[in-house]
Amino acid sequence: MKTLLNVVWLVLSGFWLFLAYLAAGALLCVTIIGIPFGVAAFRIGVYALWPFGYTTVERRDAGAPSCVGNVLWLLLAGWWLALGHITTGIVLCVTVIGIPLGIANFKLIPISLFPLGRDIVRTDQPFAAR
Repeated sequence: MKTLLNVVWLVLSGFWLFLAYLAAGALLCVTIIGIPFGVAAFRIGVYALWPFGYTTVERRDAGAPSCVGNVLWLLLAGWWLALGHITTGIVLCVTVIGIPLGIANFKLIPISLFPLGRDIVRTDQPFAAR
C-alpha cells in the first residue's frame, strides 16, 4: 500500500515539491553559510518525493544552534515551501481520492517550517534505533 500511495503522491505532488526543495537547496548553497540549509533542503526534498513509509523524529542532541538555524530557515526558505505544501494540500483535498494525499501534505508543513533538529527514519525501524 505504501508503494501505491508513493507512486500516486509522486505523480500528483511529490515531483513538484521535490523540484521546489531542489531549487531552494541550490539557492541556499550559493554561499558557504547557506550550505547546511541547502543540505537540509535536499534531505527534506527526498522525503517529500517519497514520504510514505518514513517519518520524522526529534533529535535529542539538537540544541540552541538548531533553534537559531530553524529561525533562519523559516525566513529564507521555510515559509514559501510550507506555502507550497498548503497549496497542493488544498488542491488534493478537492477530490475524494486526493484527501489522504492532501492530509499527508499538511503533515509535511511542520518539517518544511522547522527542519533542523529532526531526523527522517523508516516507519518499520524499531523505536530503540530512534
